[in-house]
Amino acid sequence: MSTYRDRLAALRRTLAENRYDGFVVPLTDEHMSEYVGSYAQRLAWLTGFEGSAGSAVVLSGEAGIFVDGRYALQVRDQVDGTLYQYFGVPKVQIADWLEEKVGPGQRIGFDPWLHTRGWAEATGKRLTAKGAELVPVTDNPVDRVWTERPAPSAERFEVHGEELAGQASAEKRAEIARWLGDKKADCVVIAALDSIAWLFNVRGRDVSRTPVALAFAIVSADGKAQLFTSPAKITPEVAAHLGADVTLQPPEAFVDALTALGKAGKTVAADPATCVAAIFNALEAGGARIVEARDPCILAKAIKNPVEIAGTKAAHVRDGAALSRFLGWFDREAPKGMLDEISVAEKLEDFRRESNLLKDLSFDTISGAGPNGAIVHYRVSPETNRKVEQDSIFLLDSGGQYLDGTTDVTRTMIVGTPTAEMKDRFTRVLKGHIALATARFPVGTRGSQLDVLARQFLWQAGLDYAHGTGHGVGSFLAVHEGPQRIAAFGGGDEPLAAGMILSNEPGYYKTGEYGIRIENLVLIVPVEVEGAEQPLLGFETLTLAPIDIRLVDVGLLSDAERAWLNAYHARVRETLTPVVPEDVRGWLAEATRAV
Repeated sequence: MSTYRDRLAALRRTLAENRYDGFVVPLTDEHMSEYVGSYAQRLAWLTGFEGSAGSAVVLSGEAGIFVDGRYALQVRDQVDGTLYQYFGVPKVQIADWLEEKVGPGQRIGFDPWLHTRGWAEATGKRLTAKGAELVPVTDNPVDRVWTERPAPSAERFEVHGEELAGQASAEKRAEIARWLGDKKADCVVIAALDSIAWLFNVRGRDVSRTPVALAFAIVSADGKAQLFTSPAKITPEVAAHLGADVTLQPPEAFVDALTALGKAGKTVAADPATCVAAIFNALEAGGARIVEARDPCILAKAIKNPVEIAGTKAAHVRDGAALSRFLGWFDREAPKGMLDEISVAEKLEDFRRESNLLKDLSFDTISGAGPNGAIVHYRVSPETNRKVEQDSIFLLDSGGQYLDGTTDVTRTMIVGTPTAEMKDRFTRVLKGHIALATARFPVGTRGSQLDVLARQFLWQAGLDYAHGTGHGVGSFLAVHEGPQRIAAFGGGDEPLAAGMILSNEPGYYKTGEYGIRIENLVLIVPVEVEGAEQPLLGFETLTLAPIDIRLVDVGLLSDAERAWLNAYHARVRETLTPVVPEDVRGWLAEATRAV
């Protein structure tokens, strides 16, 4: 199993032995997570693809890998094109390809613990029309051939106290109980790991970069709950924190508990987007009446309370100081020609860790020199590691996990002298960033309605970028959080609300040459506008770090845009100067000077 070719061949042998003509391998886990524990990294083990979204389909004679535009370049670097055909979603979906390839009598397997019921039903219907069958497989064939597959994490839960969470778990469960009353349901299944962490005010170490713990939960209309997780993960402190109204059960008891709900005549709410097909299958096996509804934690978690808002602001000052120290160091060292992508990422992490408050990075740092910066979700490795070269652009997307908040920031830096084209593209991205940062919009506006603000200046030059403009961010939780999003495709239909945190990150990527992205996190806040006839919202920028003014073509900025940039830099300078070392202050003053 030392090569991806060997692994693919072994999977095909196992499929043939069990009379399957194909199998679907997604990048997710039993909780429909974006980032998964090492035990669930089936797609990476099988194909080599290390992005955070994608799927493969293995047939007896061919195979395909399906990723979105963020990974169009990365998938070609990491996945052998002689083994897998590359497909871009949403243009080509798995069901499209399978419908074209399957024939009568063929059986395509899928793991019902790794797919939603909606996906299984829609895909199965299309295969049935071709005389083929989509078959649930209880014993995942990838796991059979992955002989050295890691065990699920045994790390213990950690209490996330009310002084950080801002609301007691019992109060959150009481709100869910009221929601269940409105739905006329007896209980709700909670499967998303960040929902469980938020609901019970706990955190964990089971997934790299995301402080969650492996568990399922069932919350009842009386506010009591069952939490299904390994007993070894629960310390006496955590048990006392959870209290008598939370019954602890081993994970093996989860399916039986779901079936028992039906046998007891219960009406059960479950989210079809976060509860996998196997959960619905177990509920239906017991005869439960199912109410399909969005996980009630999702919106409540997205709208931060005052304690969480204060915490994230403190985290951003701390993080901005570390990032500014790093940017000053980079400015001094990069021209010497000794830096590379790995050393840059490591140095930034060192600066963040000096506070002794960093719990983890919020994702693997995207450290892209020159052409590697054009790979939207680039992940540096010893094989791809590039030197930082003179007269080149360096893109750095990074973030930290602190007990009081999660950060995510991208800065694009010039080493040496930029070309006129570089400055033009950077300034167009900056103009889009400012247009979104200064937007005013009515309550009820959706992110999809704002996305064009960030793209308009690129569009004017016939340019664009193949990712959304903004994603939600958690409070010491997932760096990618729903339901809020700013995107014209793949989401963005959630009404934006005060208290939500989003990224503002337009970009531009010239394949083979450079990448540009300017990303700040923003908080949605109510705004007062004289003469307004309806309530309005706007954005308060949270991120505090200099934007490289050497890449700005000031002549392309309007007076209002220049005023925004200067005001932002004045705020960065005034906030961070007292909290950075004295030898950084001169650099910070120059980096934030008015233009």
